[in-house]
Amino acid sequence: MCAAICSTLQTACLTFHSMWLSFGMNRERRRFKNKLIGVLHGGWSSERDISLASGTCVMQALKRQGFKVKSIDVDRNVVKKLKGIDVAFIALHGRPGEDGTIQGVLDFMGIPYTGSGVIGSAIGMDKIVSKRIFDAVGIPTPKYYYQEQMDVGEAISNLDFPIVVKPRAEGSSVGVTIAENKKELNKAIKKARRYADFFFEQYIDGMMATCGIINDVPMPVLEIAPKRRKFYDYKSKYTKGMTEYIVPARIPKEQYKMTQRYALAAHRSISAHGFSRVDFVLDVNHNPYVLEVNTIPGLLAESNLPLEARAIGLGYDELIFEILKTSLVRF
Repeated sequence: MCAAICSTLQTACLTFHSMWLSFGMNRERRRFKNKLIGVLHGGWSSERDISLASGTCVMQALKRQGFKVKSIDVDRNVVKKLKGIDVAFIALHGRPGEDGTIQGVLDFMGIPYTGSGVIGSAIGMDKIVSKRIFDAVGIPTPKYYYQEQMDVGEAISNLDFPIVVKPRAEGSSVGVTIAENKKELNKAIKKARRYADFFFEQYIDGMMATCGIINDVPMPVLEIAPKRRKFYDYKSKYTKGMTEYIVPARIPKEQYKMTQRYALAAHRSISAHGFSRVDFVLDVNHNPYVLEVNTIPGLLAESNLPLEARAIGLGYDELIFEILKTSLVRF
């Protein structure tokens, strides 16, 4: 299985690298010559620190490639800071960068930007709307319970313990809790209410995995193996050594391809553009269930999407340029 996957990855690597040499180093690169690229990062969401770090990595990559770059730490005066830039590279996580807000501002100002537009961003940030779309188009997603007036008793009658309590519109596993019983569930609800709206999701005991999308091409599936925690929480994501990342994921070929197909289907179903990272949980039989689509995934050098790109020979700087090119449709 691994040999077949590796052979496929090698072929993809040569194809992608050939595309890079033929186009990325020539015609598209010239489109950005003498343009000032504003890297938008920071913001005021719970993911501010990660966004600042992503933005720093992106700026370094763009500078290494000879582009003119301006750092923009997004705050309430962002409109003033945007004046003078020719294109925006969005490295924001959470609100206001991943929910369509900054995309609307940039559309209004006529500034081209990377990644998804207002609609794709807003849908991707809203886990309930995303799940409803997944259900409608036949993309498997864990069973869930959500009502405007949440009823804990009804949730328990619809779902079996363990139950996952999730904020409706947060990232990086912020506010997520796995409840084993009713007492833990009530505590989890109190925690989730700090982040406004929340919902209940059926816990699936299995492998966590991701599959990135770049220009409608599914990346290798990455397996996430937290070493000492029950689920892939904030600490597991951002503490060095707490999680092992395996590319390609150790799953049978049929389910591997299925995961890639569902990743691309989920990306398209929410009207995402250019790039994204689709998160999965795989059950004991390695059947994939889509958790969410991240329209602006982490862009640290060792984040999931860069690791997946690296597996097909696409280096970090090349990946950042591929993402930069997603802005060309708005020129």
